[in-house]
Amino acid sequence: MTSSTNLNPEKTICVFCGSSFGNKTSYATQATELGAQLASKNWGLVYGGGSTGIMGAVARGCATNGGYVHGIIPEALISRERTDEKALNSKLKESIDNHDGSTPIPDSKEYGKTTLVKDMHTRKRLMGEEADAFVALPGGYGTLEELMEVVTWFQLNIHNKPIVIFNIDGFYDNFLKFIEDSISNEFVSVKNGEIIKVATTVDEVFAAIEDYKIPEGRFNLKWDST
Repeated sequence: MTSSTNLNPEKTICVFCGSSFGNKTSYATQATELGAQLASKNWGLVYGGGSTGIMGAVARGCATNGGYVHGIIPEALISRERTDEKALNSKLKESIDNHDGSTPIPDSKEYGKTTLVKDMHTRKRLMGEEADAFVALPGGYGTLEELMEVVTWFQLNIHNKPIVIFNIDGFYDNFLKFIEDSISNEFVSVKNGEIIKVATTVDEVFAAIEDYKIPEGRFNLKWDST
């Protein structure tokens, strides 16, 4: 990272998104803009650690504008989601055989700092712990699974962090219809249907996070055993 990088962001936003670019240039363009605006607002980014697709676009958008970026990637996904500088990949691969738990990798000017972990569960746990809010951009199975996990955990009162879908070019329209159908068929309550906020521009993403209000109707469960 450059010397201008801010290592103490006011908030850190966890972004879920695809490791592919998709078939619309707007996906990468808006992801890059989101990253750049995160840096401009002094908000950091924690993400899945890849350099490919719109995952890489949002990271580069933030890091190259002096923003804080923390990528967390399982060793098994390095060859698929991390295809940047040879030197960095060499350091990642050298760490695989001997590391136990989480291994920090030296900073990259394009992708911030990277932490190498053993499995997906550790990746998601560390991302969730660092995040002050969650934003989902277009993606596939993995993106949807990550989004639905944090939504479910919100419903179960495990966390109370804002969750926003960045619905670029209507990508999530069918998914939002599924939520409406789940509510109308009484599998999801009307109040819990308010857990996810929807934005169609970068500015709306930030407004949704800043104006987020915890909806009533969550399960009143106690997870602290102490």
